[in-house]
Amino acid sequence: MQFNEKQRFSQWWLWLLLLLVISNLIREIINGTTEEKHALFFSALTLTLTSVLFGIMKLETSIDINGISVRFFPFHLKKKHFNWDQLESCFIRTYNPIIEYGGWGIRKTFSGKGTAYNVKGKIGLQLIFINGDRLLIGTQKTEELKEVLLALGKINEV
Repeated sequence: MQFNEKQRFSQWWLWLLLLLVISNLIREIINGTTEEKHALFFSALTLTLTSVLFGIMKLETSIDINGISVRFFPFHLKKKHFNWDQLESCFIRTYNPIIEYGGWGIRKTFSGKGTAYNVKGKIGLQLIFINGDRLLIGTQKTEELKEVLLALGKINEV
């Protein structure tokens, strides 16, 4: 049994917001004074590069008999692999991305929740490591993930 998932930032409202702000900046650059144009140009460039970054970001998760691998490209060039014997438990749970982790992306908390890798939604695979560390990996394929973990005998119900 094997599980593979690739997720991207595909929320329409995010892209609409970025497009509206960039287009307003471009309009202001065209209509602005020379001094305004320089500042606005760098703002538009920064926002455009941020949009490109959102466009190439992807969260990849793989699970098989050897363990769990995860990569949040372009921040992780290689997959991070966790063997099953490194884990105390793993389970699927509902979470609040904003309240628990401060949003989406690679999020690290100091409140005991650990780290989260997520791009959208509110369901994730919670990993608790033997050393006490925690990692939450967001998923859009809850049922498929649960089936694979059950088949591998690696899920803990909470």
